[in-house]
Amino acid sequence: MTLGGKRERLVAAACQAVYHQGIESTTLADIATAAGVPVGNVYYYFKTKDDIVAAVVASHLREAEALLATIEGGHDNPRDRLKALFGTLAEQVDQIARYGCPHGSLCLELDKRVGGPGLAAELMRGPIEWMRRQFAAMGRADAPDLAVHLLARYQGAALLTSTLRDPDLMAREAARAAEWIDALA
Repeated sequence: MTLGGKRERLVAAACQAVYHQGIESTTLADIATAAGVPVGNVYYYFKTKDDIVAAVVASHLREAEALLATIEGGHDNPRDRLKALFGTLAEQVDQIARYGCPHGSLCLELDKRVGGPGLAAELMRGPIEWMRRQFAAMGRADAPDLAVHLLARYQGAALLTSTLRDPDLMAREAARAAEWIDALA
């Protein structure tokens, strides 16, 4: 096992534990157990819980960038990219119904911590900027507002899907969002 491989397992385990349990409820022991390493090994890679949280945020940022790049490469026009983003996020409906949106839930947790929304805001800025560029490419002068609206629409649907434990709610909202995006074109 390489050092990088063990660290990657720890970060993946931390991402999963934080998503399921929240930042404050997740312990180093939880992460170590999930990663299959002794708890003492966690300290080799991460000196503090804040270091683990930073690694979780960095992992989420990489995942978001990879998803957006995949969507960008797989669709020729911005309208289809926007619909694909909402649709792809909505495909996680079973997880969302149980735990909420992975990014939104993490942002909510980060915002509760001392130091405010620095990391949380960073997680939201990338997708908002990407959506803004898509709406701008559609010729929309109100692209910044539309980007915030679309992300808020998704996050609201994710919150309601989780709160009501109703996966169909997310599916219905994804379909309505696609119709809304088409109407804007």
